[in-house]
Amino acid sequence: MKEFIQSLPKIELHLHIEGTLEPELMFELAKRNEVDIPFNSVTEVRDAYNFHNLQSFLDIYFQGANVLIHEQDFFELTWAYLLRCKEDKVLHTEVFFDPQAHTERGISFDTVVNGIHRALVKAATELNISSKLIMCFLRHLDEKSAFETLAQAQAHKDKIIAVGLDSTEVGNPAGKFERVFKKALEQGFLTVAHAGEEGSASNIYEALNLLKITRIDHGVRCTDDEELVKQLVTERIPLTVCPLSNIKLKVFECMEQHNIVSLLRKGVCVTINSDDPAYFGGYMTDNFLAVNNALPMNKSEIAQFTLNAIEASFISQSEKQRLTLATQDYIELHQ
Repeated sequence: MKEFIQSLPKIELHLHIEGTLEPELMFELAKRNEVDIPFNSVTEVRDAYNFHNLQSFLDIYFQGANVLIHEQDFFELTWAYLLRCKEDKVLHTEVFFDPQAHTERGISFDTVVNGIHRALVKAATELNISSKLIMCFLRHLDEKSAFETLAQAQAHKDKIIAVGLDSTEVGNPAGKFERVFKKALEQGFLTVAHAGEEGSASNIYEALNLLKITRIDHGVRCTDDEELVKQLVTERIPLTVCPLSNIKLKVFECMEQHNIVSLLRKGVCVTINSDDPAYFGGYMTDNFLAVNNALPMNKSEIAQFTLNAIEASFISQSEKQRLTLATQDYIELHQ
């Protein structure tokens, strides 16, 4: 089964590019850009990645982002992730970025998006990996900052397909950004949002009803409300679940307790993703293996995660058909 998973075509829909900052690159960029970080070696950086909850993770996450200053830094960060995609047989990825984490420190929006975009374009031609870019608002910041960020995105609508909402759920309800998302929809952006990770199932309802999102990032708390699960199945509302992230942040104590496979078997359009892999200990293949090792599945079930992700992606219908056929061919070949 390990070989089947390693070679299985994969689609990633929940990946924060800042969360792919490996300790080696953080240390290298800190030296190159003369940024002071409170670590004297790569080992010390890696040790600091051992956090105990979402807030302690966010603290080191934003500290790490300080080393990203120039367009080339964002290019190198993104390119390193895309090379991992190639290793993991990821054919398409939809990448989140947090512009406010950078503009708040004086880095221009253009610098951030142009560096990321340049790597995505290069990957399309050199690695045969397609991609979409999603701009997230930080929910711990205010509505005014989100509106300013949306305004900055106007010059890059050719590069950004959707807006999202991330950072800590607690104390930052989706309704805080209802007007921003309404404006984004009017401007032609698609919408997604983190909900039901550290927050309750009611947060998922709120994100669906107020932000008019088309898919839910995380959403694992949906099982607290059976009516919500039925709605997700009936309306084919996708969940972009991040198993290793959920364990690292203690959403579940261990993988054996995770609900991702039971959701799959109930007919929810659930997908596997890596979230912030440099911090959570695994990229796509690692996540697939971790789920199957704890909650064994047959090959068709494992492949269904890819088929669900194709369905949930923001690519064209013809591209969905192409990727679906490629995945089905792989399944038939390895049954």
